[in-house]
Amino acid sequence: MAFLHTFNPTSLREYDIRGIVGETLTAEDAYAIGRTFGSVVSRRGGRTVVTGYDGRLSSPELEKALVEGLLACGVRVVRVGCGPTPMLYFASATLEADGAVMVTGSHNPAAYNGFKMVLGGKPFFGPQIQELGTLARTGDVVPDTQGAVRGLDLRAEYVRRLLHDWDGGEKPLKIVWDNGNSAAGEVLQKLVAGLPGEHHILNGAIDGHFPAHHPDPTVAKNLEQLIAEVRARKADLGLAFDGDADRIGVVDDQGEILWGDQILVLLARDVLKTHPGATIIADAKASQVLFSEVQKAGGVPLMWRTGHSLIKTKMAETGSPLAGEMSGHIFFADKWYGFDDALYAAVRLLGLLARQDTPLSALREALPRTVSTPEVRFDCDDTHKFKVIESIAARLRHEGADVSEIDGVRVTTPDGWWLLRASNTQAVLVARAEGADAAALERLKQAVVARLAQAGVAAPDFSGNNAGH
Repeated sequence: MAFLHTFNPTSLREYDIRGIVGETLTAEDAYAIGRTFGSVVSRRGGRTVVTGYDGRLSSPELEKALVEGLLACGVRVVRVGCGPTPMLYFASATLEADGAVMVTGSHNPAAYNGFKMVLGGKPFFGPQIQELGTLARTGDVVPDTQGAVRGLDLRAEYVRRLLHDWDGGEKPLKIVWDNGNSAAGEVLQKLVAGLPGEHHILNGAIDGHFPAHHPDPTVAKNLEQLIAEVRARKADLGLAFDGDADRIGVVDDQGEILWGDQILVLLARDVLKTHPGATIIADAKASQVLFSEVQKAGGVPLMWRTGHSLIKTKMAETGSPLAGEMSGHIFFADKWYGFDDALYAAVRLLGLLARQDTPLSALREALPRTVSTPEVRFDCDDTHKFKVIESIAARLRHEGADVSEIDGVRVTTPDGWWLLRASNTQAVLVARAEGADAAALERLKQAVVARLAQAGVAAPDFSGNNAGH
């Protein structure tokens, strides 16, 4: 029987495929992803595709359908099972696979799931994802032929490689880890067993219900349990993961949150000691402090678009040893493979701290102070969100504003800067602003509200969102 399939158009995103299970994403979609992606791999002369899945309730079923689709293309499938997304990337790199697919909903609510893909060691995104839609809709796939499948437990090897780059000696740090019921659970247990110091794991069991809290460490509410535990235990720091452990959250010894750009400043200073003059990449949501501090440390800061695939591609283009996003994706090409890995970022951050006599809170407090909002996310329909940004951008261009359109609109004024962009993974718009002081920030927030009103969008609630940074 001929293969034909139509995806829900909202599921084919810029850098992955994502949807609500049973509504915009189904097992039939998973089979179609395998059938089309496997065809792409096969037509390039590839033979091997690695698959993995996170701890979501729907992930085993989706991965099974995905594998069936891949096998129908005649490829050899290596299944690494349930674990963090970075372990799938590690498998792809070390096995020199022709392709890799991770079934994961990342930091989205429990009802969501999705697919992240790698082709020939590079991110598979943008027009390539749209191409899968075309191949499925037109039935343009390789003829049915039976592939082969095998399972491979890479957890111990992955942990050994994580530990290989430990450079903190034997200093006994006290660390609280919030696994957030993420897919890292079993790997994290093995990792802490190989690190010096005292380790306490919260929510260690992999559980797709996410009973403790939502698996997104960029939201302060989701870090409340970790903060309380760090303070109660007088720990040196706390570390948190998102649902598939490719994003990290950090809490210092005083229970204060370090955001993605602050983490990147500390890591960049360390990396630039061995890579002077290197390009350090951050997304358009990052603080101006980050770009200034990278420059001060002898690096070349580069602002780029949000999205793990987009950042990884830019790193390869520029030879950057380190990149990061406000969302907690940290990408090391220094000693590592260039992909985002919260477990590896944790090892490098802990090593940095162990080599210092200064607590993490002191490093945070020594950073230049600004007043900023966190990322404020507010609902906007998937079919409408990009149009809103384009209409605001057109107005700003017409007015001659100082605006960067690398990712959404980032507007610089004498008060500081504000940003509006459309999320590529959720039906939301994202706003952020940073000013020199509270009064400046208030004016920037009002500018965001006014621009949204011009575009016919109700403003987000910025109240109570001021934070020192």
